[in-house]
Amino acid sequence: MAKSLPFFQPYFTANRKSPYFKAKSYEAVIKDQQNRIYFEKHGVAAPEHWSQTAVDIAASKYFRKSEKGENSIFALVNRIAAGLKTASQNAKLFKSSKELESFISEIKFHLLNQSAAFNSPVWFNCGLYEAYKVSSKSHHFAWDYKSKKIAEITDAFKRPQCSACFIQSVDDSLESIFDLVKTEAKLFKYGSGSGTNFSTLRSKYENLNSGGTSSGLISFLEILDKSAGAIKSGGTTRRAAKMVCVDMDHPEISEFISWKMKEEKKAHALIAQGYSAELDGESYHTVSGQNANNSVRISNKFMHALEKNAQWSLRSRVNGKPVSEVSSDQLWQQLCKAAWNCADPGVQFSDTINKFHTCKETAPINASNPCSEYMFLDDSACNLASLNLVKFFDQSKANDEKFKIHEFLITVKTFILAQEFLVDYASYPTEKIAKNSHDYRPLGLGYANLGSLIMQMGLGYDSDHARAFAGAVTAMMTGMAYYTSSELAAKLKPFPGFKKNKKSMMGVMKLHQKALKDIQWDLLPSSYKEICHELWADVIEMGEKHGFRNAQVTVIAPTGTIGLVMDCDTTGIEPDFSLIKHKKLSGGGQLKIVNQSVKIALDNLGYSEVDRDKILFQIESGEDFIASNILKPEHKKIFFTAAGTTHTGDDVLSPDAHILMMAAVQPFISGAISKTVNLPNSATEKDIAEVYHKAWRLNLKAVAIYRDGSKFVQPLNRNKSEFPACTECGSPTVLESGCYRCLNCGTTTACSS
Repeated sequence: MAKSLPFFQPYFTANRKSPYFKAKSYEAVIKDQQNRIYFEKHGVAAPEHWSQTAVDIAASKYFRKSEKGENSIFALVNRIAAGLKTASQNAKLFKSSKELESFISEIKFHLLNQSAAFNSPVWFNCGLYEAYKVSSKSHHFAWDYKSKKIAEITDAFKRPQCSACFIQSVDDSLESIFDLVKTEAKLFKYGSGSGTNFSTLRSKYENLNSGGTSSGLISFLEILDKSAGAIKSGGTTRRAAKMVCVDMDHPEISEFISWKMKEEKKAHALIAQGYSAELDGESYHTVSGQNANNSVRISNKFMHALEKNAQWSLRSRVNGKPVSEVSSDQLWQQLCKAAWNCADPGVQFSDTINKFHTCKETAPINASNPCSEYMFLDDSACNLASLNLVKFFDQSKANDEKFKIHEFLITVKTFILAQEFLVDYASYPTEKIAKNSHDYRPLGLGYANLGSLIMQMGLGYDSDHARAFAGAVTAMMTGMAYYTSSELAAKLKPFPGFKKNKKSMMGVMKLHQKALKDIQWDLLPSSYKEICHELWADVIEMGEKHGFRNAQVTVIAPTGTIGLVMDCDTTGIEPDFSLIKHKKLSGGGQLKIVNQSVKIALDNLGYSEVDRDKILFQIESGEDFIASNILKPEHKKIFFTAAGTTHTGDDVLSPDAHILMMAAVQPFISGAISKTVNLPNSATEKDIAEVYHKAWRLNLKAVAIYRDGSKFVQPLNRNKSEFPACTECGSPTVLESGCYRCLNCGTTTACSS
């Protein structure tokens, strides 16, 4: 199947003329909770199928706002395309200007069609120099196409920061710690996030070479936390995104596990004294640990010790010798207690992560990006892009043809090419990150709107059928991405680190291929199995022959802001949070509506127009539609969501529903999955322990939980299930893929873990 596809030909734009979609003029207005105008732009031209929300978010977050400003979605997309054209030309893959222009046209089509989107730094930064000749003095590093080596650059827009995800190392020295403060600041400034494993830092229980005692891990984490809190990512876009990882055998692991929980208790005390309870208020601003996700790195050795209730050694960062011993069970209980109290820390399973590591011979994977989907070498970066799965669903077709596989695979190929071109075009904050990005070229293609698509297909998120479909689609995506990467290797050479890591990389490819046997193919059209098996056989054959251009190709990212721009009802791999949505009206204001996927699902399930409208009315009115006589018993689970819609709570997905969906998808992802496992307020520490343990048994790489109402102290006029107000416009937020996201202005206010 894959061999029949040409290397690159226009598909979506072959018989269309630019700008591809009819334009409509919008009034982009975002108001805060006091009805004051937060953002306003008149006469914004956009494709007529875009929602008011998508236009508002794109205009307020991504438009160039200086003297050479943008006033059109078309101008925004053209600007990104101009930068990508430079990147494509520099890559020297296309042999003719016609082929290059065709490629750029396909990219523009997808961005305007909302069928795919790059990560936010591309929307922020890409093409600013090409389109407007603007510059930004900042010392970064990038690949020099002429000298064929990494060079320092002084213009951050001529070679823009395009990657959202960074992993950085830190050594046990003051110089390294404060160098990290500086490089994190650069990343946050231009809209990216950073993660680091801080286990290299010696604990307060260990001596310095000078004979004194170290101030310890937590003291330095507090410095980096305050630095992150002072910087708004991308200038005005969101709070800085940061991940802190610590190994389970670090001597200060107990203090780290309880750090955020104890700091939040201090905030509670301040709130009780009358200080502001808002996230940016005095209470939370005063305490530390609030500007990062925290994760503990857990080995199989620890999990086996836990099963035996054995003692666990905490080891020196200097010589690896035991500093002390603790009860593995007590440490585990402390972890679950902290997560119960404040949804933090999450867990990452280091042995599972490194089992699927393609470059084992270079170094192990020690950390992740802030949302835990990008996991690779220290001092590396990954640019992301996501496909809107609903755009590849045609409900008018027969069952076997509803998901347009051919169009999906073509789009996968197009965006892998685009992301590959961005690797050397982009700049990076340090020479080491720039070199690793060039040498290993990791990419992060993923998807959004899986939850919506599953509902539209008439499937329950918590069903074997949905999990089989998700596994197959993910296997197709990653298989096509690696196949394209191997095609690129045949034309442009494999990534420089491939030769050293060929054995481990081919071993991982075979693990992906082997996992195909676990998909319940009998629940899917027969063509799905044939396509997946043939595609992965081609990947193995091509990889052995040509190698790969990219060490990694896929992740499942949160798709927060870009999900809004693509008009997605659900983010990443998440199910729908609730069936009720708030539709933004032109010029401000909102209208409560039922998620569009419900109507489509009811139509596909064969309900009459009268019965369909009755069910929609029941949902909108807050009635217990699940218990009504109209909805057939076998269809009830189709409309279960993460938070539920009815007052009874009978339509809330169980924690297992989240874990099992992750387990169906994870074997076919290069990186990991950004996902929140939602638990009810009544969940116990034992329930959290079971989620973490099950995640390990099912070979997940990472998992984070959120117990309803556990994260922030809520003012008396709020319900416990509500989340913190948006720090930008004051509107309510929703919890999706581990982040509190404002549906009004698109700001990511904070993370749940």
